[in-house]
Amino acid sequence: MKHPRDLPDTPATGCDDDRAAAVAHIAIIGSGPTGIYTAAALLDGGAPVEITMFERSDTAGVGLPYSPEVSSPSMLANIASIEIPPLSRTYLDWLRDRDDIDLAYHGLDRARLDDRTFTPRLLLGAYFRDMLLALRDRAGAAAQSLDIREGCEIVDVIPRDHGAELVTASGPWPTRFDRVVIATGHDFPEEDPRRGYFPSPWSGLIRTGIPATDIGILGTSLSGIDAALAVAMQHGRFARCDRDGLRYDTSERDLRITMMSRNGLLPEADFYCPLPYEPLRVMTPDALDACRGTPDPLDRAFALFAAELAAADPAYARAIGLSDLTADSFADAYFARRRAADPFDWAERNLVEVEHNKANRITVGWRYAILRMHEAMETLVADFPDIDYDRFTAGLKRVFVDNYAAVPSESIRRVLALRRAGVLRIRAIGEDADPRVGADATRVVVDGETLDFPVFIDARGQAPLETADLPFPSLRARILDAGQDVPEVDPSFALALPDGTGSRIHLAAIPYLMRRRPFIQGIAASAEIGAAIGEGVRGVVEAV
Repeated sequence: MKHPRDLPDTPATGCDDDRAAAVAHIAIIGSGPTGIYTAAALLDGGAPVEITMFERSDTAGVGLPYSPEVSSPSMLANIASIEIPPLSRTYLDWLRDRDDIDLAYHGLDRARLDDRTFTPRLLLGAYFRDMLLALRDRAGAAAQSLDIREGCEIVDVIPRDHGAELVTASGPWPTRFDRVVIATGHDFPEEDPRRGYFPSPWSGLIRTGIPATDIGILGTSLSGIDAALAVAMQHGRFARCDRDGLRYDTSERDLRITMMSRNGLLPEADFYCPLPYEPLRVMTPDALDACRGTPDPLDRAFALFAAELAAADPAYARAIGLSDLTADSFADAYFARRRAADPFDWAERNLVEVEHNKANRITVGWRYAILRMHEAMETLVADFPDIDYDRFTAGLKRVFVDNYAAVPSESIRRVLALRRAGVLRIRAIGEDADPRVGADATRVVVDGETLDFPVFIDARGQAPLETADLPFPSLRARILDAGQDVPEVDPSFALALPDGTGSRIHLAAIPYLMRRRPFIQGIAASAEIGAAIGEGVRGVVEAV
């Protein structure tokens, strides 16, 4: 892959004294996918806008999960071109323009590329970088502007009656902006100074030499798998073979990786289904709206869920005993067979099934129904009373997450190869296991057994953030003064503050939206947020 080209040092635009009255001056803080889709929506509308995008790293457009600082060629994205909303071109078209050496370096074969191919995260980062630069060039040709500021960290956002002021690490920015979009993306802990402990896979793991020892990984999702692969690739390599499809070769006898989660389950492999989604038959918007404001919205929504599932796959409904299940008991029934099986045996059988279904374009009705229902159900979650929200989190949410967080088949193949090599094991640690980080090791006690790990990685993924976590003190204080422990936003993601000053500040940082929208993650969500902000801003640009 070619090195990203340097951006020219362009001057700041839109000073208060000489700004054109008809032009909206917009700041976007963060240049990952959410910031890029927001910029695209603003520019595509043809509105007279001058956008300044701020990126604290030295390379705009890549996005943290897809950057070389936290990813390696072994780490796969669990989204394919068919699911990525295109910018100036589709991801597949962009991939097909890569040279053969670049594709081979990333483990890709040009002849096998299609719109459902899973690729390394690094390639996605390069794609978004190129799309951002294309947006900038197009804006310059359309009497609009996109000024990209790399290595420029915003440390404060100060709401004003008619916009907002920004403060950089070097001092106040000279321009007041009519609109500010906070698109800072994922926010993981910094690298912990305690030797051998990583508070996330993105906290220095890729840059650190990991010894061949007992490695503990908390989390068995794709993030946990990526952490295991990041360690394994330092001590061996994967090779194709006829019998098992993939093997892992290492000479390190002391390398032992233990992945842990509450139930000790691996995610299932990504399954075939028609895209875009076919409409739901029972859980329609009108049917969900009828659940709002009732004494039992979750139970009414579950009735819709069960009816949709039974219609989609009657055999599965009978097998799981769906007619006797509730919103509280469905998750246990859903996971029961997997819990009773060895996780690696289950993964191997599941891999054979999904690969057969992909080759023959077979859709499993119950899987596809649950996948389509998670976004529909999310429209109700923010309005659930606390008791129903807690019930949903403990039950159905786990089912939805398990379904939509299926991982690339290649990730499962690598996990199975590590298992066959005697390197990897999985442990169920239950609800109460509390890892204790010590000076020389992290200790986990499971069923009376003490496990000490000289290297320990917390790979549970992004946690929802609250107002107190906002890194902008003036804005944080304003939201807390409004009594909002979790920021409230309107349909255009503008902050809903009583004094009206939040109406021109759009909170597009996904971690702060997850409390009320638990499934608002990933590239598709970034595009949705960007489109909503673009529509909301275009409607008022003429009044600027």
